[in-house]
Amino acid sequence: MTGLLAKERIIAAPGYNRWRVPIASILIHLCIGSVYAWSIYNPHLTRINGVVTSAGDDWSLSEVVWVFTVAIVFLGLAAAFAGKWLEQVGPRMVGVVAACCWGGGYLVGAAGIMTHQLWLLYLGYGVIGGCGLGLGYVSPVSTLIRWFPDRRGMAAGMAIMGFGGGAMIGTPMKEYFIRLFYRAPEYLGTQSQVELVTEAGRRFAEVGGVLHEVVIVGATEARDMTLPGPEGVYVVGSGATGVAEAFILIGLIYLAVMLIAAFSYRLPPQGWQPDGWQAPDEDARNKLITTANVDIDQALRTPQFYQLWILLCLNVTAGIGVLGVARTMITEIFGTTLPQTVDTAFAATYVVMISAFNMVGRFIWASASDYLGRRNTYWIFFLLGIALYLSVPLTAQQVSASPSIIWLVYFYAATMIIFTMYGGGFATIPAYLADIFGTRYVGGIHGRLLTAWSIAGVLGPLAITSLRQNSVTRAINDLVATIDPQRFAEHFGAPLTQLDALVAQNSVTIARLMEIAPPGISDPTSGLYNSTMILMALLLAIALVCNALMKPVDPRHHIKEDPA
Repeated sequence: MTGLLAKERIIAAPGYNRWRVPIASILIHLCIGSVYAWSIYNPHLTRINGVVTSAGDDWSLSEVVWVFTVAIVFLGLAAAFAGKWLEQVGPRMVGVVAACCWGGGYLVGAAGIMTHQLWLLYLGYGVIGGCGLGLGYVSPVSTLIRWFPDRRGMAAGMAIMGFGGGAMIGTPMKEYFIRLFYRAPEYLGTQSQVELVTEAGRRFAEVGGVLHEVVIVGATEARDMTLPGPEGVYVVGSGATGVAEAFILIGLIYLAVMLIAAFSYRLPPQGWQPDGWQAPDEDARNKLITTANVDIDQALRTPQFYQLWILLCLNVTAGIGVLGVARTMITEIFGTTLPQTVDTAFAATYVVMISAFNMVGRFIWASASDYLGRRNTYWIFFLLGIALYLSVPLTAQQVSASPSIIWLVYFYAATMIIFTMYGGGFATIPAYLADIFGTRYVGGIHGRLLTAWSIAGVLGPLAITSLRQNSVTRAINDLVATIDPQRFAEHFGAPLTQLDALVAQNSVTIARLMEIAPPGISDPTSGLYNSTMILMALLLAIALVCNALMKPVDPRHHIKEDPA
């Protein structure tokens, strides 16, 4: 088996068509790129027991978002290790291991969901699956850059394009399987028809002479149900979200596709060049491009490596936190003001479109960088990104004050442009590295640089979940201050003194408070992400400075080539 996977077995024969190589790359990246559709799982994972809405023992959004974070952390760590290993064993070996990790991680995660053991979900999807992400991500990059030395940016764009489009294919597939295995919980009737008891912040109702925990679904939550159902009282633990079964099928599909793709990899023979092409002595458009090479370990001794590391880390941080909660974000910003437009189907389509623009941006921006220059391309990313991130709070404020479809259209367009640049940043960075450090060890250096993705995978979700939770807490306290205490007690079956317990058990939410809020009180949900967007703009401003200070590598770091 080792011989079958060996680097020597995949050297292309003379006359091999180099355009066949991107197909295997894109297939691998389409599979692992489905990680960007993680937000599809969020609503279902936060109501494993309640099914139609969160119950007391269900995982919180913050807990399940961190699964995505762990996967990204291990992506970067695995890529840092795999970069040098890739140069030794070749892309086929790395691709096969990636397939086993990514598909197997899904299966372990499914076991965690079925047993309601969060640590198993972290281990499977986060740790094992994350290693598969990192290995699969780096496996084609240096290979394609070697096949396309005449178009480095385009080659990197092709190698990484599929990663951005993974969610475009993965989202409808995940939605289909979840709906296929979904089973609604037992319905007891409307809240007025059922006698409820509140204990330690939880709601209970008598079923067959025994008290069972229940959840109450109002008009807002009914819109977010997987399949349409009536408002009212549902028995906890009597249904199934379908997400565990979906994990099993998806894991097996990804395993099969990635194995087929890994066995399709080919490497160019030593010294191969495209017909009629000669390596230029100097690129007149960009003095940063070098014809020399820098060793993997030596690259870590240059300031340019750390400038690019910071640049990538902050650019990813600005986008990845939003990606992790994309479905929840658009629902919360527009679901209360434009409920007839922004429903569950619209939110799922939004995730698909993010993937589409992420994928297209990777190819277009990376290809454009061959003409614009890498540093100029990043100038555009950061300047335009700052303006767009700062516009989101204004949009949320306007749609809350005066609901109009025009604000939704603007938000949609602005975020899609942001995600083309987010994907474009990923796809352009390998070519930027090749310009700065040469092409010989670009795969290994790229792997080391992807540790920035690991850090960003922590910072982005941490920022967006913590800032969002602070906004939620403030919003709940502000709403409670406007509500009559007696009406609160009648509605929730407990006095205001038990507010913290009711919030902790998901019995009190912004949506349920708005049901009893006095007329004229604005729903604060649309503004939950304002502080996050301002922070992201500040991060891009720092990255802009790092890009502006980029200079060529000092020649003392170059590999001394043998004149013979």
